[in-house]
Amino acid sequence: MKNILDYIRELTNKRLNPAQVRMMHPLVLAYIGDTVYDLFVRLYLIHTQETSVHRLHLKSTSYVRAGSQSEALHEIEKVLTDEEKYFVRRGRNAKSGTIPKNASIIDYRWATGFESLIGYLYLTDQEERLSEIMGLILKAGNEIKGDG
Repeated sequence: MKNILDYIRELTNKRLNPAQVRMMHPLVLAYIGDTVYDLFVRLYLIHTQETSVHRLHLKSTSYVRAGSQSEALHEIEKVLTDEEKYFVRRGRNAKSGTIPKNASIIDYRWATGFESLIGYLYLTDQEERLSEIMGLILKAGNEIKGDG
């Protein structure tokens, strides 16, 4: 079964190798990581919650906001490899040029680091590790929010 990246590779006739992904600007990695994380959370919620779309949206927002991402990242930091920590650090230190509306700058930067890591893992086809990290994040999020 093909995944989304396989279809994109066919459409563009281009495959990014790990070295190319490693050289990407951390905000580009965060750009895709944000979407991957949001999709993962939404899929998780529709599998675990029988509720209205409005409530699903509110619940997903509680996971994907910068403060929650920052908290969850700190919860799993100890299991990250040195390479994964490298991508968190690059993303955290990237200057975005935007000021967060609903988050502290510190949480916003940690969240950007988290999203950079997710983007890197996704673009380098590290699906098993990405799933493992997502599972730890969701477990930590449930414990923080009192859902699990």
